[in-house]
Amino acid sequence: MSQYYPVLTIAGSDSSGGAGIQADIKSISAQGCYAMTAITAITAQNTTGVSAIAGLSPDMVAAQIDAVCTDITPLATKTGMLYDAEVIEAVADAAERHRIANIVVDPVMVSTSGSRLLADDAIETMTRRIFPIALIVTPNAAEAEVLTGSADIELQAKRLREMGCRNVLLKGGDKTDTPWQKTDWLLLEGSSKLLPLRADAVETNNTHGTGCSLSACMAARLALGDDLRTATGRAKAYVTRALQAGANVTTGHGHGPMNHFYDPKRQKIKRQEISECV
Repeated sequence: MSQYYPVLTIAGSDSSGGAGIQADIKSISAQGCYAMTAITAITAQNTTGVSAIAGLSPDMVAAQIDAVCTDITPLATKTGMLYDAEVIEAVADAAERHRIANIVVDPVMVSTSGSRLLADDAIETMTRRIFPIALIVTPNAAEAEVLTGSADIELQAKRLREMGCRNVLLKGGDKTDTPWQKTDWLLLEGSSKLLPLRADAVETNNTHGTGCSLSACMAARLALGDDLRTATGRAKAYVTRALQAGANVTTGHGHGPMNHFYDPKRQKIKRQEISECV
C-alpha cells in the first residue's frame, strides 16, 4: 500500500498569496508533502497591509478539521492565525478529539505590515488550550514579548515553559541588534538550555509570510520523520534560501513574498508492506 505524507494547516487565508494558508500550502508542497487545510478566517490583504478580516464560525472550523481527520490522518499539523477565542476553543477540542500529533503552533498575532490578527481576549485562551497540546510553539520576538511581558529571551523561554510549552522556538529575525545575522533560539523538552540557530541575514524587502512558511515547513519535516531539532534546522535553512532566491523579485508595492519553490521536491510516497495472516 502506498500513501502520501499528509500535513494539515489550520490558519487564515491571505488573498495576496504570500502568507497564511497559501504560504503554508506552498511550503508543505515544496517539501514533497500533501497539504490539507482548515481555514479559520478570510483576509483581504496585499503586500502593503490587511484591509478586512472575516472570521469563520467555530462550527465551520471544527467541521473542516473533522472532515479531514476522519478520512486522512495528518502526520503533522500547524496552526497559524486562529482569529478569536471561540475558534481557538474549537480547534483545541478537535485536536483532542482526533488525538492530533506533532502540532506546530505559530501564535500569529501581528502581520508583517503591522496589522493585528488576533483578538485581545484570545491570547489567554490560546495559552491555556493550545500551548499545552503543542509539540512546539514558535513566536517571533514581538509575539514572545506580548505573551511573556519581557524582552529577555531567557525569561521568555522560562515563562513559555510555565505556560505549558514543551518545546519553544524564539524567532529573532525581526531584531536589528545583529543586522548581518538572524538568530533563532530553540528550547527543547527536558532542557533549560537555549540552542542558537544562526543564518546569514538576507537583504530584501520580501519578508511577507516568513513565519507561516517556517512553521509549515517544520510540520512537513516532522511528517517526513525528522526529529524536532533536525526539522527546525531544515525549516530555517529552507526559509533563508527561499528569501535569497526571491530577494530581488518585485511583487506588489510592500513586503513581497519569498520564493517558496526555489527547489521544490517531488511529492513523496510512503510505501508500507501489508502483512497477510496465514
